[in-house]
Amino acid sequence: MKPVGVQHVSIGVHDLAASIKFYNLLGMTVVPTRPTFSVDGAWMQAGAQQVHLIVSDKPTPGLENHFAVIVDNLQACLDELSEQGVDAFRLKHVQGAGNQAFINDPSGNVIELNEPD
Repeated sequence: MKPVGVQHVSIGVHDLAASIKFYNLLGMTVVPTRPTFSVDGAWMQAGAQQVHLIVSDKPTPGLENHFAVIVDNLQACLDELSEQGVDAFRLKHVQGAGNQAFINDPSGNVIELNEPD
């Protein structure tokens, strides 16, 4: 097997409307063609990939379960998010890992913002 890429990641969210609004802040848009499933949710387009939001009442995982969004200017992104009330935890630069910061969505899911080296 030779994978050609990641098509989507799925995460559980507690409040779909608040989650959609949050992921809109990250520049993602709702995919209007999501099929009707037995669970409520939304598909968010993030460049060529998608983030699938699935409504769930289960607790959210910690930092060990996260996905990363590539940004072209981490500081500008953090400034913009801060203006919207989103707090970030920024790590020291690590050569090879780039500049990194972590944020939480309204359900507590962890998202890494990554500006590659």
